[in-house]
Amino acid sequence: MAKSKPRVKVPKKAAKDEIITIKTLISHKMESGQRKDRKTGETIPRQIINKFSAEFNGQTVFEVDLEPAVSSNPYFQFNVRVPESGEFKFTWLDDDGSVYETTKKISVE
Repeated sequence: MAKSKPRVKVPKKAAKDEIITIKTLISHKMESGQRKDRKTGETIPRQIINKFSAEFNGQTVFEVDLEPAVSSNPYFQFNVRVPESGEFKFTWLDDDGSVYETTKKISVE
């Protein structure tokens, strides 16, 4: 499988205590573990993003556990109140032990 690539949209600036919208997407095939290989008849092992979390300045602001029924390339959109300037950290955990992370800064004026 090709390397998963996370993408995130966070506004660069916001007013103090403004509620902003964050959008995230990660390219990932999300194999459920239910399908069989057409050539061998063997079950294709499950490989999904099983957890996603978002932190702001070290505090968790959004977290979700994923199950095999989630479609490929999981997309999340959520709102967060930003009281101060800082950094968001986004983390996706894969069944194979891979961890995908990215960060985005926001300036509060």
